[in-house]
Amino acid sequence: MAENKVEEKFDAKDVEENKAIACLSYIGILFLIPLLAKKESKFCQANAKQGMALFICEVILAIIPYLGWLAELALIVVAIICIINTLQGKLWQIPGLYNLSKKWNF
Repeated sequence: MAENKVEEKFDAKDVEENKAIACLSYIGILFLIPLLAKKESKFCQANAKQGMALFICEVILAIIPYLGWLAELALIVVAIICIINTLQGKLWQIPGLYNLSKKWNF
């Protein structure tokens, strides 16, 4: 099965200046900081929108006993992977959530 991923291109200066703030996107509700404070940064906005999608999933799954809690652990691993990639200046596209986050325009 072929992957349909397209690598997003970001300005190198934008990535270098904003990757630390973009990491906040994957720490719970802190996705609001890059979303609201760095509106001019495409890198921050892409990470913040994906972080918001991840946060919504976390909130929904937290309600479901046992199975949801196990899924929460998986989402923590996903968040760690995203943070590592963000610090390296890359946007890791979370399967399913990335496409959802691309539809949001604010």
